[in-house]
Amino acid sequence: MPKDTSIKSVLIIGSGPIVIGQACEFDYAGSQSARSIREEGIEVILINSNPATIMTDPTMADHVYLKPLTTKSIIEILKEHPQIDAVLPTMGGQTALNLCLEAEEKGIWQDFGVKLIGVDVNAINITEDREQFKQLLERINVPTAPAKTATSYLEGKEIAQEFGFPLVIRPSFTLGGTGAAIVYKKEDFDELLTRGLEASPIHEVLIDKALMGWKEYELELLRDKNDNVVIICSIENMDPMGIHTGDSITVAPAMTLSDTTFQKLRDYAILMMRSIGNFAGGCNVQFAVSPDEKEDIVAIEINPRVSRSSALASKATGYPIAKIASKLALGYNLDELQNQITKSTSALFEPTLDYVIVKIPRWNFDKFEGADRTLGLQMKSVGEVMGIGRSFQEALHKATQSLEIKRNGLGADGKGYKNYEEIIEKLTFASWDRVFVIYDAIAMGIPLSRIHEITKIDMWFLKQYEELYTLEKEISNYKISNLPKELLLEAKQKGFADRQIAHMVNCLESEVHTLRMDQNINRVFKLVDTCAAEFKAKTPYYYSTFEAEIEKANGERYVDNESVVTDKKKIIVLGSGPNRIGQGIEFDYSCVHGVLAAKECGYETIMINCNPETVSTDFDTADKLYFEPVFWEHIYDIIQHEKPEGVIVQLGGQTALKLAEKLSKYGVKIIGTSFDALDLAEDRGRFSDLLRELHIPFPQFGIAETADEASALADTLDFPLLIRPSYVLGGQGMKIVINKKELEEHVINLLKTIPGNKLLLDHYLAGAIEAEADAICDADGNVYIIGIMEHIEPCGVHSGDSNATLPPFNLGEFVMQQIKDHTIKIARALKTVGLINIQFAIKDDTVYIIEANPRASRTVPFIAKAYGEPYVNYATKVMLGYNKVTDFDFNPQLKGYAIKQPVFSFSKFHNVNKALGPEMKSTGESILFIDDLKDDQFYELYSRRKMYLSK
Repeated sequence: MPKDTSIKSVLIIGSGPIVIGQACEFDYAGSQSARSIREEGIEVILINSNPATIMTDPTMADHVYLKPLTTKSIIEILKEHPQIDAVLPTMGGQTALNLCLEAEEKGIWQDFGVKLIGVDVNAINITEDREQFKQLLERINVPTAPAKTATSYLEGKEIAQEFGFPLVIRPSFTLGGTGAAIVYKKEDFDELLTRGLEASPIHEVLIDKALMGWKEYELELLRDKNDNVVIICSIENMDPMGIHTGDSITVAPAMTLSDTTFQKLRDYAILMMRSIGNFAGGCNVQFAVSPDEKEDIVAIEINPRVSRSSALASKATGYPIAKIASKLALGYNLDELQNQITKSTSALFEPTLDYVIVKIPRWNFDKFEGADRTLGLQMKSVGEVMGIGRSFQEALHKATQSLEIKRNGLGADGKGYKNYEEIIEKLTFASWDRVFVIYDAIAMGIPLSRIHEITKIDMWFLKQYEELYTLEKEISNYKISNLPKELLLEAKQKGFADRQIAHMVNCLESEVHTLRMDQNINRVFKLVDTCAAEFKAKTPYYYSTFEAEIEKANGERYVDNESVVTDKKKIIVLGSGPNRIGQGIEFDYSCVHGVLAAKECGYETIMINCNPETVSTDFDTADKLYFEPVFWEHIYDIIQHEKPEGVIVQLGGQTALKLAEKLSKYGVKIIGTSFDALDLAEDRGRFSDLLRELHIPFPQFGIAETADEASALADTLDFPLLIRPSYVLGGQGMKIVINKKELEEHVINLLKTIPGNKLLLDHYLAGAIEAEADAICDADGNVYIIGIMEHIEPCGVHSGDSNATLPPFNLGEFVMQQIKDHTIKIARALKTVGLINIQFAIKDDTVYIIEANPRASRTVPFIAKAYGEPYVNYATKVMLGYNKVTDFDFNPQLKGYAIKQPVFSFSKFHNVNKALGPEMKSTGESILFIDDLKDDQFYELYSRRKMYLSK
């Protein structure tokens, strides 16, 4: 049956600012959904408060509302658009589902005649209310863990007495495992039960017997209204039960599952989806399986919406779940829709993988001093990476190389743990870096049986690790001059980087690369095609691997490379890798707009990125997508294969910027601002010399490389001092110190964590106002300032953590003129081509320079949304030399003020100091529009501005 013709206008609810547990995957889902619905000629109205998203671009929907996600906003939109027939809440995570339920309870949908599509209220209630869900599973004979719900402290105590320990506490209606905990001992129960009851909006928790050590699996499903169901992907958690799936290393397809058990999981998942309500859309189902021969199954939960796992499953298979789920919500059946990759098969075909994907989470514990770093039921990671390979080992290596934590993969980089007690501790209390620690344990000689006993990680995975270590040992017996070709090929097929092999044979990375080229061991590129090459794929979505040469009958030898190079002029855009604090969705926004602008200029566009949550890694954003680590070796091999006109590095945050030096050294053209200018701005010493030449004021400073030098400098500079390392993002390692003891402690600590770094000591301008400007500059030195923002918090709080207003609210004309003059002078002096962000401190009507970043900044998407102008598009065209700044007709539109409001995820970390300082801690942001400064919300922000300032 085709689509429901009564639907003419749909409201999509977004997920709001990024918090731990809810990240860019919902921008990806919302963007896909909006496009999918508009293709049907249906009007889309969208609400989301996050300005850094692609989904809130004016081109994505017919009407975009950057408003707070509240029922008040929903009512305003429904009054403005009485034509809205339906609401789709499944693309905005838990935030959208909860808002949808609240609107339902208040009778809002009924009042305005709006129907729910993609899910029904019954399904949300059953799946979120732990007690109802448990009863449903009992009714349909799906096994569950022994569990009871408690709505009070007393009930909880009684259940604990009945079950004994360990126990699991899971609050109802929460996101990312908020408030969930495993309780091992009686003494901890009271505090954790109270925390769980407080975290649940309905003060209800499920207490169940802990299935510690059981294996965990997820299935991603889609169902149409005819009850056809497809299983898109099976995902296995390498970590056993007890660690939130968002913090687990996950593998697709499932690796250690017997076929009979897999069939049972399928049957249960389909039965569960059909039992929770009569709706068409997507679901994520989680199961636990006992680690013995019996393989007993227990259902854990079902989410009737797209999730982080469905973004992962979409990227893993090439099957766009959000896009198809949106069509199903409109009434289509699966057999009426096309597979988007092959364009010749039906969407009812289940994807088949002839490769393996590994997802590894990315944490930011360094930003949360005093945080409990062990992993458990409450999610703590801020982002994730995905590696695609022909084997688990290759995919695991590619994922570890994508993390950007100064590791080159597993082992073979001299950075492993060597202390037995430390290794055992990190394995016993699941640590964020256990993916590396397992390798170190094997290298130390700890038997696999002991590692399995401690971690309960399946023996199959541990044996894969052991094989890698055995290979490393074997290669270490050789020198580069006598390394056998078959061993080098095997190491590359198992994902070892050239850098790691160089470490094993004690030579330079470039020597390994040269040997590879000489022996014809070249990276080949394969298609992600959803059907294991059974049908021809129409979309250019690639991953790399290594293959042995095939010999033809005529003696000719070759390897099969599926990436065909065209003769069009090409541009590569380097993505921003995994989300982390200081580098989030805003850089993905810039990359996507860079790609679209380069397409408009007639280039074939190539995207390289490894973040499965993002729009940039959607298979139809760029002309070609390489889902690869943003890691030198992978990038260089793609560049040699594609031979682009140049590479854009200034849109992908620090990730892409860090590669500029090597690109420049290897003669690869950097599009836009040159490497030398980028380096000058990063090198605090060189940059200050430039400011001196330009007669632009900056705080007194000195450079130190040791604690002694820092101490001597402190005698000439007055305390308080601001200490800053060079070449870091998000204020990493920045601190304000007020005496010599604090100075020495912090300097020693910094040099230990960032060895060989130059430290800049500034006199801290206490009580100064902070402001920042973003501008576009072309090769002729034309500069256009796209926006100047004033921070509400005083100088000393990182710009990413400050509430900031556009335009400024109390800077006089004299100060504004200085900001404009300094911005233009610096942009020209750095020979900026493209974007630049400059930060200022204002004291006694003098404007001092804090720093300049000649790249896309966190604030560019915010300014673009506030003024309604596509600044990244313009900047990219300037970088490519396609336009000059003077070619654009700038016409910013903003009534009143826009305020950038940071959002924090402190609730995930108890006992963490919540004070703000020079190091960034916010995970995301929202935008707030106010008509004037008399607005209550502005007044409240301004009155609290100094409350959180810390050293």
